[in-house]
Amino acid sequence: METCLILGAGLMQKPAILAAKSLGFRTVVIDADKNAVCVPLADCFEPIDLKAKDEILVFAQKLNAEGELKAVFTAGTDFSASVSYVCEKLNLNAHSYQAALNASIKNQMRECFDECHVPSPRFFKLSKNELSANASEKLIEKILEKIHLPLVVKPVDNMGARGCRMVRTQAEFLPAVQVAVNSSRTGTAIVEEYMDGPEFSIDALVYDGTFTVTGFAIRHIKYPPYFIEVGHTMPAILDKKMHDELISTFALGAKALGLSCGAAKADIKYTSKGPMIGEIAGRLSGGYMSGWTYPYASGLNLTKEALKIASGMTPDILEQKRLPVDFVNNGSGAGSSVLRAPYQLYEVPCKRFCAERAWMSIPGVVENIENIDDCCNQEKVEYLPRATVSIGSQVDFPRNNVEKCGNILSLSCECEKAMNICEKAVSDVFITLQANNIRTDNYLQRKTEEYEAGFPPDAFAEVPLSVLEEVSGSIPENAKVCDFIPETLKKSEYKDMQDWNYNTIEQTCIKFDKLRPVHPELDAKRFWSALLRGGLQALVYISDSSK
Repeated sequence: METCLILGAGLMQKPAILAAKSLGFRTVVIDADKNAVCVPLADCFEPIDLKAKDEILVFAQKLNAEGELKAVFTAGTDFSASVSYVCEKLNLNAHSYQAALNASIKNQMRECFDECHVPSPRFFKLSKNELSANASEKLIEKILEKIHLPLVVKPVDNMGARGCRMVRTQAEFLPAVQVAVNSSRTGTAIVEEYMDGPEFSIDALVYDGTFTVTGFAIRHIKYPPYFIEVGHTMPAILDKKMHDELISTFALGAKALGLSCGAAKADIKYTSKGPMIGEIAGRLSGGYMSGWTYPYASGLNLTKEALKIASGMTPDILEQKRLPVDFVNNGSGAGSSVLRAPYQLYEVPCKRFCAERAWMSIPGVVENIENIDDCCNQEKVEYLPRATVSIGSQVDFPRNNVEKCGNILSLSCECEKAMNICEKAVSDVFITLQANNIRTDNYLQRKTEEYEAGFPPDAFAEVPLSVLEEVSGSIPENAKVCDFIPETLKKSEYKDMQDWNYNTIEQTCIKFDKLRPVHPELDAKRFWSALLRGGLQALVYISDSSK
């Protein structure tokens, strides 16, 4: 029986396993984690570390000897280079190993972009060895001569924004670099100029000289100094010029890296200078985009079409649905004026709108997870709750995209409706934290590290604490807190403000009364200060800790 080898058995690889089965392949899945959530879906599972490319090759050769190995594939992992390494040795369809490395190692990626005049930020490469006490000051001076603050520091070989942050002051520089090199498998980071402007995620499939966009979403990034994607909305609504410029720049970047047979995924911004590429990966995106939001919005099973390419089949459904895209030259520097379309450009457009939003927690330990209201019985089209934390988990306000607590997706024929449904569902998910926890207390007391000034943020950061100066007294035992909201918090300028889980001040109080109809007498000033700092979670925590 023909076999497909899939790298990764996490949730992000579920669409790949199911797509391989639908194409009639025997699915063999590898992962270092024997307890990964999708292990039971595999026809065969082998515990192999995805970094161990030579061990994977030996295993793939064994599979090929037992029966025909048709494809090696991954999605939503860091290990597209492992796929290409094995495929190159076994003459299977994939990007070349060199191209996959170019798309995996960020400084190498930037060098390819520079060589081919593709717009991307200026950068410096740093290693752990350069961070000695004697060299640090000179290092800062050297970099700040070339790149002005704010700037961005990130590991060269990690995903999910792990170890990535903005540096706003010189005092933040060395701590940020230290985190970045420690988050790198090779102890290497890059420092690059900060790009302002809206950010987009774009997926594409590349084969036979064609480049077909299969997902174009706007990313919602918040909470500096970190870059937390609180969600994405697909498709991004743009004018044709901006749309075509972004796709064309992505295609130029993919060509510069040498991507020729497989998936490509770009994080790209539209700056005052036009499109600039943050990074390009040689794989399908994670974060629900390629496996969920795009298939929902377009009706195309992207993963299945990508697997067809990997197994030497024609992606026939893709070809039936795609439409041409005009190439726009946005290259930079000497020689950029002669750039031509690197591939034939296409896009499979979306027919509906899909929104994905994350839900988050303040620091503490999870005691319970529940829905305040039953969103499944309310107006909706699609609803997918997904918790990545469990009872007893340590939680924190996220510093990267792996530390979010869960995600919800919604689908509609109207963009606003899709977003509103999704955000309403997020607002009704609630994590109760264990009472009397030092980490939660420190957060509520606004104890932060010097190199993270202003982080974690306040739930209602735009409301100054000074509005509570006149608040005194207490909220009686078991009283509805909605009846005691200070007049200063009812002002029109604060009425529509929302916290990170899309609750207003009034909605927060209504939900507290629903969650804690029985509560002790509460110190009013402490209670309302907690609301501004940590929203609904903080109010419940204050009540539970006061018993």
